[in-house]
Amino acid sequence: MNDTNSTAMQFGLMSVSDITRDPVSGETPSEAQRIRDIVRIATHAEEAGLDVFALGEHHNPPFFSSSPTTTLAFIAAQTERLILSTATTLITTNDPVKIAEDYAMLQHLAGGRTDLIMGRGNTGPVYPWFGKDIREGLPLAIENYQLLHRLWREDVVDFEGRFRTALNGFTSTPRPLDDVPPFVWHGSIRTPEIAEQAAYYGDGFFANNIFWPKEHYQRLIGLYRQRYAHYGHGTPEQAIVGLGGQAFMAKNSQDAADQFRPYFDNAPVYGNGPTMEDFTEMTPLTVGSPQQVIDRYASMRDAFGDYQRQLFLMDHAGLPLKMVLEQIDFLGQDVVPVLRRELQNDRPETVPDAPTHAARVTAKYGDDEPRQPRPNANRGDNVTGGSPYQDAPAPAGSAFGLGGKR
Repeated sequence: MNDTNSTAMQFGLMSVSDITRDPVSGETPSEAQRIRDIVRIATHAEEAGLDVFALGEHHNPPFFSSSPTTTLAFIAAQTERLILSTATTLITTNDPVKIAEDYAMLQHLAGGRTDLIMGRGNTGPVYPWFGKDIREGLPLAIENYQLLHRLWREDVVDFEGRFRTALNGFTSTPRPLDDVPPFVWHGSIRTPEIAEQAAYYGDGFFANNIFWPKEHYQRLIGLYRQRYAHYGHGTPEQAIVGLGGQAFMAKNSQDAADQFRPYFDNAPVYGNGPTMEDFTEMTPLTVGSPQQVIDRYASMRDAFGDYQRQLFLMDHAGLPLKMVLEQIDFLGQDVVPVLRRELQNDRPETVPDAPTHAARVTAKYGDDEPRQPRPNANRGDNVTGGSPYQDAPAPAGSAFGLGGKR
């Protein structure tokens, strides 16, 4: 199994895949250039010692990443240790059957180095492009994930819901690697129902954490931790939390401010709003020296409790590739090694490590060999009750298959 070593905390990058004009050079990269650059950014993240690279999903300009599984599979072939994730996968407009298939395939190809951040998507026009109604966004997120969760855990699924054609005796292929589904983080900026959903399933909760003051995300994370315990998955402190953030660094803080200011002032998500100084005061955006970034992010534990994953937004706002790679070097050389130590200090032993495929396989099987599903030679059809797999007997009472012989 090709999987990263277990660590208490995972650090990495998250990209929203925007293509934005560089306000300093005046140049806008082509889609082709930006796609090549994102592969370079991901491989450089592994070279720098980071643990995770997460790529968002969008279906409208100025974003290029409409097919994150394709991009992540290409990156998987060029890396050995990096966990490949999404930021986010649209659980509302994608068919859950296709999500189950695509990400199980990616999981196999990446040797288990795959997980997902689920999101509803905050771009309203996308919904009708996929035949969906944004007013149904939350019910879609709830129903679609219910189906996805089952497709990864049950060899044969019967399902009837509001939003898609019913499934009768359906088997999603390939089955997850080692019969252990990709770990799921539920991402949310503002929706308590999504925190509840993450808690109900015992999944992770990822707070975007880049737009608003910490008090906003404290409420969501606090709710998630409380409900995680309510559903019997562990104590509130054992819930699995991830945080986003963003930073721009130079060796001294004034150089960082001077270099980043034109990008901040002209970025679509920042420009014409608060000043850079006000925004850094109100949100986790930190523009300064590596030590300032260390101090700011070491304090996240005070606000949110011990957590498992910290992702940084680095390649946005028109920053050129050279500058993004320099920022990754700052993270890898100066920031992350110190944060690993700082956030490990006084961390209770009862707080779980960040989830990895290898650790989850061990938790399920111990020293036994993981299940690797193999289709029957004459599998027939699932509707008659026969299992499609040699090692998965049909339910007791079935007319055919192993269940019918009992």
